[in-house]
Amino acid sequence: MKNFVEELRWRGMLHDMTPGIEEILSSGQSIVGYIGFDPTAPSLTIGNFVQLQILKLFQDCGHTPIVLMGGATGRIGDPSFKDKERELKTPEQVDKNLAFQLEQVKKYLRFDGDQAAILVNNYDFYKNMNVLDFLRDVGKSLTVSYMMSKDSVKNRLETGLSFTEFSYQLLQGYDFQCLYTQYGCILQMGGSDQWGNITSGTEFIRRNITDGKAYALTTPLLTKSDGKKFGKSEEGNIWLDPKLTSPYKFFQFWINSDDADVPKYLKYFSLKSHEEIEATIALLESRPEEAKLALAQEITERIHGAEALATVKQVSSILFSKDLTKESLSTMSKDVLEMVAGEIPSYTISASQLAVSLAQLLTETCPIFASKGDLRRALQSNAVAINKEKVNDHEHIIPASELIQGTYVMVESGKKNKYIIRITE
Repeated sequence: MKNFVEELRWRGMLHDMTPGIEEILSSGQSIVGYIGFDPTAPSLTIGNFVQLQILKLFQDCGHTPIVLMGGATGRIGDPSFKDKERELKTPEQVDKNLAFQLEQVKKYLRFDGDQAAILVNNYDFYKNMNVLDFLRDVGKSLTVSYMMSKDSVKNRLETGLSFTEFSYQLLQGYDFQCLYTQYGCILQMGGSDQWGNITSGTEFIRRNITDGKAYALTTPLLTKSDGKKFGKSEEGNIWLDPKLTSPYKFFQFWINSDDADVPKYLKYFSLKSHEEIEATIALLESRPEEAKLALAQEITERIHGAEALATVKQVSSILFSKDLTKESLSTMSKDVLEMVAGEIPSYTISASQLAVSLAQLLTETCPIFASKGDLRRALQSNAVAINKEKVNDHEHIIPASELIQGTYVMVESGKKNKYIIRITE
């Protein structure tokens, strides 16, 4: 049985913990621990995956993880590290997000056998509780002075904090107490920004349960080498939902990582052995692209599956390989070509619109070139290729027999500019 604390420590994933939990985790005793997720977004992000990875490592070290979905707290909003009040989601939005995120979570943890993960919705703790019950049973447990001592509250007093968000700390504390009594859960984990909320839960249990003893453990907030928040690209969040962030863009996020960030990412996200991770890190000095490729392939396969990874590799070969031929392009599946069409400029036209001269097709129907003069100069420079074959006749008409998979045409202008034309019936 691996030591969970030591596993986090060598990975650089340990920020703080309450006294006593290291001894318990080092004793060989199997325990139950949890992390909460509020379904305020339509999908989990790669930022949420940090916490899923903690639960995965916890489970692999012989412990039972609980995923607590915030069907209740998601309706309230956590004030931690927010400079203004959140816009509340409707109950319908929260429920829809929660249902989708539950399906995502099921892909990343083991839900059968020993130490099978447990899914809990904290709405079940409150759905039959009225406001008077809440004030008597929950609100009585913590003093206002204790709650106001937390950074999540203090940092918002000047900009404004409603009672709604102020009560979040009570809900999270009561969540821990419910999991403690119902599942024997003694440990809550989370990001370092959750320390105040988590320790409120340990205090809740100490005050309300005779001889009750619960613990907290947090991980550092993951940042990039430039100090910016991890998990965002220029386009915004990196989502785990392939409809929101395509597997190709997800893959490229890791490929385009700064070399200085790769050791941290490998330690945080790779499930390979300590020795294998260190060997990959060692590659950065001499072969950084190889190290980043190993990282991108492992994480993409874990999130999106082996089939999606294979598709991503084919997309990459279409977009970047210098050795791609017309024959190899013609063997690409529609799934691959559709993914390519989502990553580069693309046009959708009818078969009749295709049956025109190259000059009309590429300047009017699909304005890849600003003018016929620009197209003519590119053709004279031997810079235009249709399905990987050079063309130089502006009167050329692309026959239907040349369509890839009967649907697609790939146009290249120079070495870097690529376009897909999709033909509909």
